[in-house]
Amino acid sequence: MDGLDRYTNPEQFSLKLANRLRSLRDERGLSQESVAHEAGISTYTYQKFEKGESKPGTPMNPRLYTLLALADVFEMDVRELLTFDGNP
Repeated sequence: MDGLDRYTNPEQFSLKLANRLRSLRDERGLSQESVAHEAGISTYTYQKFEKGESKPGTPMNPRLYTLLALADVFEMDVRELLTFDGNP
């Protein structure tokens, strides 16, 4: 895929980000609660992010501020956070 084509499917993007968040958290041995607390969001919201949704059946669409906060928790920049399979 070229350019923004890989982002045109919100469900697919949400699932990739959900898997990325879960992997990063597991690699670091962190709980969902601690990640949520450090990022300044509720545990419930973070749990939904790891499922790839905001509301049941709706793909997640986190705010830029939330993505920046999550990247900070995982000690990386937001571009690294949003890199899936070697493709930002």
